Amino acid sequence: MNLSIGDKAPAFTLRSSDKTEVSLSDFKGKKVVILFFPLAFTGVCTKELCGIRDNMNIYSSLEAEVLAISVDTLFSLEKFKESQGYNFPLLSDFNKDVSRAYGALYEEFVLGMKGVSKRSAFVIDAQGIIKYAEVLEDATQLPDFAKVQDALKS
Repeated sequence: MNLSIGDKAPAFTLRSSDKTEVSLSDFKGKKVVILFFPLAFTGVCTKELCGIRDNMNIYSSLEAEVLAISVDTLFSLEKFKESQGYNFPLLSDFNKDVSRAYGALYEEFVLGMKGVSKRSAFVIDAQGIIKYAEVLEDATQLPDFAKVQDALKS
């Protein structure tokens, strides 16, 4: 299923790297950037999330919450967050339900791995409507963060 601008964002509840439950509904009335990323501790994912960490002031000034989601275990995500000093939640979609609901799941990934999140960016407005959706087929590419920020401004 592919989501489009104007669609209602699929609801979800996932465990964060700190083991607490985080639901999209927790952010009702706020703008949310949802980033799906393939795997913790890999080069492009680390670069992408470090870019978010280092520019968090931009997202804060746009009154946006950032959530990063992968199929890694919450234990791996806890170490990843700790090692990189990420200042936003990392959520474990270990069962792949949320990645699938957002059309952001590789059935086949590299090295024979199946069911890995596609690098993707979604902007959800305060009413829970998708304002920006980008799902990348090539995991070496990064989302267009200028467009993400433009969607947050509009």
